[in-house]
Amino acid sequence: MVAKIGIPKDSVMKIKVADPEYLEKARQLSKEDAERLFSRMRGRLMRRLEDKKLTPLDAIAIQLELEDEELKDWRARLGELRKKHKA
Repeated sequence: MVAKIGIPKDSVMKIKVADPEYLEKARQLSKEDAERLFSRMRGRLMRRLEDKKLTPLDAIAIQLELEDEELKDWRARLGELRKKHKA
């Protein structure tokens, strides 16, 4: 017997939309900086760009936002580690 695994009705796949603040930051990037961001894009974001579901500007803006969120999380974890080592 094979068990059926379903997706809960209340779960919705979130599609990230570029924040206006990050769109403005993306517009101000040099071509070289934009290429660096493209090179760090992964998975779903790159596929959405390739499938033309996102403009290059939107993709860069979303990547900037994701990296800012990751940096914020990293700084929080580093702060916790520093507190533990001081104690």
